[in-house]
Amino acid sequence: MISFPHCKINLGLDVLRKRPDGYHDIETVMFPVRDLCDSLEIIVPEEEKEATELTESGLRTGCPPQENIVMKAWRLMHETYGIGNVRMHLHKAVPSGAGLGGGSADGAAALRMLDTLFSVGAGIRRLEALALKLGSDVPFFLHDAPQLCSGRGEVMRPAEIDLKGYWMVLVKPAICIPTAEAYAGITPRIPEEPLAKRLSRPIATWRDNLPNAFETSLFRKHPELSAIKRSLYDAGALYASMSGSGSAIFGLFDTRPEYETGTGIWHLQL
Repeated sequence: MISFPHCKINLGLDVLRKRPDGYHDIETVMFPVRDLCDSLEIIVPEEEKEATELTESGLRTGCPPQENIVMKAWRLMHETYGIGNVRMHLHKAVPSGAGLGGGSADGAAALRMLDTLFSVGAGIRRLEALALKLGSDVPFFLHDAPQLCSGRGEVMRPAEIDLKGYWMVLVKPAICIPTAEAYAGITPRIPEEPLAKRLSRPIATWRDNLPNAFETSLFRKHPELSAIKRSLYDAGALYASMSGSGSAIFGLFDTRPEYETGTGIWHLQL
């Protein structure tokens, strides 16, 4: 079985408060970007005693295979439902440390595929509970539509946002930002207007009303990120923002943009 776990971008990201458990309450819309994806193949070996293994190709993940989220997903399903051993191959095209959720998408895809291959029939709610053990945004990738996410990111409701026909330029600089570093510079704040209300307005208004809370501190620390965002607006973007906790920056355009091409830059039609 093969699947193609796709990445996401964040449309606005408010960090509202720090929670007693050490996490933060956030509010954001996670929007699927289907044309930038990894590929994951899972095979049930003929020999039952064959050990579960993961091989990798493409972009480097920066962790050993046993620590990859795909292996963690298999272990969760094995411990919870007693599924058998598998052979897995992951080809990475979504860059890590970008705020695009590539690893989370892989973990969610593995849960879905293993559920199907072994006829577990866990259902979406049980899979969401397992996904949350893998990461706060993993449950989002069990869905294939925009979601307004709150709590740690796991409380979701459908977001009525249609970007069909728009173009996106996605830029991933040679900077990887650990999530802990991003949150270290945050001052939680509750905005005057809820995110959903600001998102309901025309895209042209998002530039002034739809910030990513991580940008303030990270742009001071990494001024090249601010320069990329500015270059997207200079190229005619209606809206530009960092995705998640970075470091990828995207711009939305109503026509095919005139923007440089090269390594770490994608032109995608939504």
